[in-house]
Amino acid sequence: MKISNNLFDEFDTVSAAQWKQKIQFDLKGADYNKTLLTHTREGITINPFYHKDTYKHLDVPQGPDAFKNCQSFYAGNERLAGRLAKDAVKRGAESIKFVADRPFDYNILFKGLLNKKIPFFFQLNFLKADFIKELKDFLKGNEVYFNIDLIGNLAKTGNWFFNDQKDHQILEELLKDTVETHGILGVDVSLYQNTGAHAVQQVAYALAHASEYLNYLNDLVEQGSLSKTDLGRSVKQMLFTFSVGNNYFFEIAKLRAFRYLWNLLLKEYQLSYSAKIYAQPSLRNKTLFDAHVNMLRTTSESMSAVFGGADFIGNLSYDAFFKKKNEFGERISRNQLIILKEESNLKNTDFTKGAYYIEELTYEIALRSLEIFKEIEKGGGFVKQLFKGVIQRKIRESADKEQKRFDAGDLVLLGSNKYPDPDERISKDDLELYPFVRKRFSKTLIEYLIPVRLSEKLEQSKLSQR
Repeated sequence: MKISNNLFDEFDTVSAAQWKQKIQFDLKGADYNKTLLTHTREGITINPFYHKDTYKHLDVPQGPDAFKNCQSFYAGNERLAGRLAKDAVKRGAESIKFVADRPFDYNILFKGLLNKKIPFFFQLNFLKADFIKELKDFLKGNEVYFNIDLIGNLAKTGNWFFNDQKDHQILEELLKDTVETHGILGVDVSLYQNTGAHAVQQVAYALAHASEYLNYLNDLVEQGSLSKTDLGRSVKQMLFTFSVGNNYFFEIAKLRAFRYLWNLLLKEYQLSYSAKIYAQPSLRNKTLFDAHVNMLRTTSESMSAVFGGADFIGNLSYDAFFKKKNEFGERISRNQLIILKEESNLKNTDFTKGAYYIEELTYEIALRSLEIFKEIEKGGGFVKQLFKGVIQRKIRESADKEQKRFDAGDLVLLGSNKYPDPDERISKDDLELYPFVRKRFSKTLIEYLIPVRLSEKLEQSKLSQR
């Protein structure tokens, strides 16, 4: 017998039609479509098998050679945040994210952090031109992503920072005279996932959201307010923040589909840049009871982010939504990524190329996302659809379907709606942070999007009984 270098050369090829015929025979009369096909809320049908004769392939742009792990800190206490960030870098963090609700003393915050060749990210919940300009000058020579997202703030809070005109005037100032290593614009896609949008919607909304900025930048260039160089740098360094859920293969395909469609959209503007993606685990499926299971969820979600081609991954501590930052939770979340990268050698996205199921999912998500994107553009664009309440209604419909599946036990979260620990005791006094949705009564321009965890109602009922 001839010995082949390829094991599969020793077997006769089997066509997709032959596989299906064999499956139907083994079903012994049961209906193939009803028994083996799964229909998702994205409108995608999952087949029992995928074959090289039938799968569809897209030329997805290559992601990074290796992702960089990131750790987040609140910049309210600059000295403490700076000290914790330096410690995290010593212990394996490759990039740092600072969250701030007000201007801070950057001299104190960044003491001992500069010139280490690590990227910095900001989540600034305010918009002050003078402060951000000072910060830009201070951080020249460093890779920095400021993540200024006017539309994201509108969707999250229901209001502009100031008003439409003033917000865009400030953004215009910040976009001028940018440097190669600075990213000014950000697109917060994670908000849509955490409020219940499905994978196809998330990709479509990411495109439509970013398209508003592309049109705005183009208008500034045509008016002579912005140079083509600044436009190119702004688009090249635009950062997309995605939340990754627990539907493992769909989440991989979601990020791949976005990379493909972003490349397609940029061609319309005669631009060609690879999407920069910051990924983090979703909050939507995290549970208060049996919370250590969240570690398994975040590990799986981080793996999806790696295979999907994320440039940066910021893991979520298992107790992030009900406890203040603590040494144990932060160390575990950082080490999860280090183990995936250094011990499991999960560094790039080549593993998924040619995987029939993932390739097919990528195609299906891209196709359906493009259809939704075109509908939004026909409706006047993403911002106009937000003001009309269309985006909110679509997300709410998707979220309600998912919530009903969880409530019925069809969507399982172990330790929560399946196999709960009867001996686990949690009281309201054990909660350092309030883990549930807070009602807001402030006046807003539009209906804002509210992130909701699937298990909140169940958890509240358990807590009220104790």
